[in-house]
Amino acid sequence: MIKKISFIIELYLADCYKKAKVYQKYLGVKFGKDVRITGKINFGSEPFLISVGNHVTLAHNVTFHTHDGGIWIFREEFPQINIYGPINIGNNVFIGSNVIILPNVKIGDNVVIGAGSVVTKSLESNCIYAGNPAKMIKTVAQYKEKAIQNAIHVDSSNMQFASIIIKEELKKFSN
Repeated sequence: MIKKISFIIELYLADCYKKAKVYQKYLGVKFGKDVRITGKINFGSEPFLISVGNHVTLAHNVTFHTHDGGIWIFREEFPQINIYGPINIGNNVFIGSNVIILPNVKIGDNVVIGAGSVVTKSLESNCIYAGNPAKMIKTVAQYKEKAIQNAIHVDSSNMQFASIIIKEELKKFSN
């Protein structure tokens, strides 16, 4: 009980870069360096089967499933049946809000997964994925080219000033 309370308190007090250390300490998830967690994450019932590389962002409400719960329908016939599978995330990856990642998935390096996607199979490096099931929608090079065209460059250290610039820039797009 004390361990659970300590976990909740430490997680609540941690910033987005320290949350990974808290999850690793209490749940056994393996994290690389510079991992950013921007909200609540569901690491499922076997978090020790999950490894996350360096420079990774996990946005709010990402869910990891390291087992196949559907085998429940066979449980009366095979009481001991279970299927487990690891999840491995490479380096330099962004996983959007509400993404679900299923067992036996490997996500390559330099990958973006769009919000709400369901990752049912391994994803190759250097691509952007989205959808249910997640599919490759463009390469990182294509994404970079479009991002540079549409970017608004602001110094976010002063958000009051930045908000004025952002609003002015967005007016250009609406005209």
